[in-house]
Amino acid sequence: MALELKNIYKIYPNGFQAITDFNLEIKDKEFIVLVGPSGCGKSTTLRMIAGLEDITHGTFSIDGKVVNALPPKNRGIAMVFQSYALYPTMTVYENLAFSLDLAGFDEDVIDARVKKTAAILGLGEYLDRQPRNLSGGQRQRVALGRAIIRHAKIFLMDEPLSNLDARQRVTMRSELIRIHRQVGATTIYVTHDQVEAMTMADRIVCMDFGVIKQVGTPEELYFHPKNLFVAGFIGDPPMNFISGSLKGVHFVTPDKSFDFDLTGLKPELLAKLAGKKIVLGYRPEHAKFGPYAADPQYLRLEGQVEINEMLGDTQNVYLVKNGIKSIVKTPPETIVSIGDQFSFFLDKADLHFFDEDTQDAIE
Repeated sequence: MALELKNIYKIYPNGFQAITDFNLEIKDKEFIVLVGPSGCGKSTTLRMIAGLEDITHGTFSIDGKVVNALPPKNRGIAMVFQSYALYPTMTVYENLAFSLDLAGFDEDVIDARVKKTAAILGLGEYLDRQPRNLSGGQRQRVALGRAIIRHAKIFLMDEPLSNLDARQRVTMRSELIRIHRQVGATTIYVTHDQVEAMTMADRIVCMDFGVIKQVGTPEELYFHPKNLFVAGFIGDPPMNFISGSLKGVHFVTPDKSFDFDLTGLKPELLAKLAGKKIVLGYRPEHAKFGPYAADPQYLRLEGQVEINEMLGDTQNVYLVKNGIKSIVKTPPETIVSIGDQFSFFLDKADLHFFDEDTQDAIE
């Protein structure tokens, strides 16, 4: 089913404005992820879609029909919460069958649906077990199964993986994608984990303080962030930033500790940068190491090593220069010592620029 949220506001009786002018069209069978820091309005938006929160202003439509006043049970929506919300004294079979039993389905229909849902989720051998005898990942699959078995056209998921350990989260991410493709329901997924957003979404809705900061594919938000917030939120580790201004074709910080010759950038970009307070950004993984010193396409940066994180396939090296901190990724075999002066190179094509006053990207 297709969904549309148009000019949505949520204002509580105490005057707190949780959501401001939220506009989003969601295509049939699309997997949308709402991402942002805690308190940004993700869960509030999800609860308005579910009908658990009233919409103060604006319209919410499902397949072209405005459903603002429609009760939750009549919206054709299934919701999966952070807590599994399983009945502890029931078996997996009984947990899956419960909603169908309440709805008055025949036993043979219930049995067929339970077994089909269990097959989709890989729960066939656990149908006789109670939740206490399951792992966290298996309990989450049962919770998903209770949504799937209703044949709902819209799934809402509120941080469903947050109670799992790191290994289980990785496994369940791929499982959720597989289940989504198999079931084909329109899915809206809430998380504060940008890695989950990047790996799972067809499109990401990045939010802050109740406002949409950017909507796009994971690639669009990563390679073309529209503002400083998205640039700093999407990416692990986050993008590095240096504040300065353009002097001729040189990017210079106020204390002149950084001076980058931007010769070679497009003249129209340099014209947009002129006369503004600029924030230059670059991603940690774009640091390069090699014989680039004589190549005018590359900038040389350096800093003192504060921390070194060995991650196995890569290292995160934390640097500081004149109070400006940065993180770069290096190959695992790179020898790094705390306190060393460490240098690397950046391709000018990998640089991002933002207007410090408006926070918007300059492209």
